[in-house]
Amino acid sequence: MTPTRRLGLAAAFTAALIGMGPNTVAAAEKLTWASLRARPRPQPTRIVAYGSDPLQYAQLWLPEGPGPYPVVVLIHGGCWTTSIADLTYFNYAAEDLRQRGLAVWSVEYRGVDKPGGGYPGTFQDVGAALQRLVQEAPLANLSLEHLVVAGHSAGGHLALWAAGQHKIAADSPLHTDRPIKIAAVVDIAGIPNLKTDTNTACGAEVIGQLTGAPTAAHPDVFADTSPAALLPLGVPQVVIHGVDDVTVAPSIGEAYAKAALAAGDHVVVKTPPGDHVDEIAPDQPAWAVVAETIVSLAHGGPIP
Repeated sequence: MTPTRRLGLAAAFTAALIGMGPNTVAAAEKLTWASLRARPRPQPTRIVAYGSDPLQYAQLWLPEGPGPYPVVVLIHGGCWTTSIADLTYFNYAAEDLRQRGLAVWSVEYRGVDKPGGGYPGTFQDVGAALQRLVQEAPLANLSLEHLVVAGHSAGGHLALWAAGQHKIAADSPLHTDRPIKIAAVVDIAGIPNLKTDTNTACGAEVIGQLTGAPTAAHPDVFADTSPAALLPLGVPQVVIHGVDDVTVAPSIGEAYAKAALAAGDHVVVKTPPGDHVDEIAPDQPAWAVVAETIVSLAHGGPIP
């Protein structure tokens, strides 16, 4: 991706995040990406490296009390592009979940615009971060019995992909013999079908960077990268899109859910009021739906 194209993508993504089309003006009271970022930013309990690259780390957020703590993994979005977004925009949501009694493992990873990012590095980073969580669990008194993985936007794709990693063929560099046991996935406005979900703020070009070009050794670039190609995932999934989301439209989640249900998965779709920012911003109705869903599932409860 050229620098000009990346800047254009970032501008388009940010405009979509704040709920503005190219010819509209956001209402003064509307929560925007910038106004969310302007809030005092909570900080995690500690940072844990899972690799040697500066981007290979996770934030650990621990609630009050002795534990053991139920856990949710958060995976941020930003079109899989580090220059567009990093995990800190999830800090507000992470703190909210921490206050609700959950331990949070918020994952950073190498984007497609960074050395080692794209295929297979971005995916391998997510897998490595989850394996590091397994190692951290006894040290921090974490309970992985009802592990929930939740991702927003491009992170929603990665959350679903993580749940399907056990389906990846042994000859793929994304295969693992020790996939982490995931109890449920909460896909927050994700991009689950890399082959067809090109009509988003991210577009087809960045998806091409994520999957890499077809080769003789890897002719189907979606077979081990796209959650839709890994169905059924075998875990309950909740697909949540704000009804006003123009970054990743609710129709994308609905189409994926239809395919997942047809494949035999248990999937619930929710479309609360709000847009792409509201979905991850504490005090917004859309986030309330997300948080209540995560908390229930992390305690082994039903989808509320």
